[in-house]
Amino acid sequence: MRILTFDIEDWYHFLEHRSTKTANQWSAFEPRVRQNTYRILDLLERSGQKATFFVIGWIAEKNPEVVKDIASAGHQIGLHSYGHQLIWQQTEEEFRKDLLKNISVLENILGRKVTIYRAPGFSIKKHNTHAFEVMAEAGITADASIFPALRAHGGMPDFPYNEPCLIQSGGITIKEFPVNYNHIAGFRTVLSGGGYFRFWPYFVIRSLTKRAPYVMSYFHPRDFDISQPLLRDLGPYRRFRAYYGLSHSLDKLEKWISDFHFTDLATADQSIDWDNAPVVKYGTLHA
Repeated sequence: MRILTFDIEDWYHFLEHRSTKTANQWSAFEPRVRQNTYRILDLLERSGQKATFFVIGWIAEKNPEVVKDIASAGHQIGLHSYGHQLIWQQTEEEFRKDLLKNISVLENILGRKVTIYRAPGFSIKKHNTHAFEVMAEAGITADASIFPALRAHGGMPDFPYNEPCLIQSGGITIKEFPVNYNHIAGFRTVLSGGGYFRFWPYFVIRSLTKRAPYVMSYFHPRDFDISQPLLRDLGPYRRFRAYYGLSHSLDKLEKWISDFHFTDLATADQSIDWDNAPVVKYGTLHA
């Protein structure tokens, strides 16, 4: 099972960065998400593959026609927050308010329910797993927010499963599609999205994809935009992570989805025997 997903945010949506933190600052930057998203849609049309697109509500409000075109092309729409903030930095009520606003914006554009979610920066950690209860209360049935390895903005390096599973907390159950990992030199390592995909040579990605029974990819439109502006106040390490490999990333993705068949989350969901899926249990928010 190989799943193709894209997080629809713009090139300046850097988390935990002083000059790009809030929506009030975003309007000062050149918008490039529209052209970059259509570049992805063109590639998927040529390949005949379907994907899930997790969309920031703020982006959707400004580009409703892009959301409609993604859906019209047969791709699944998911939620990626309204204001693109880290969940573990939010209170329960701040997270709920942001999630409900994201739902309202996308459902008003599409005219139908949206029930799948991914947190900005995969920002669910052990101390804020109550987020799953808030999701369920809002009608979310499936999530793709778990990053089962070390990560700057979130991550659960001891998450027990490298496959779709069920998460139970406070009497609710949500289907979880974690990012998949590989063991390299004794460490959990991700290769299937973002800067990791741009960093690793294609022969490594291809070899590990062939062996993996489950692949969860995640990309952003900026991952394929060689002409995007340089955010000049980034530190050297973060600049490397953000801009390395852009010159060949689209060709690499095109080769990957040519060599392997991918699908969207909705199709993957239907193929899983959830009655026999592994279960992860967390404590309740209101205990």
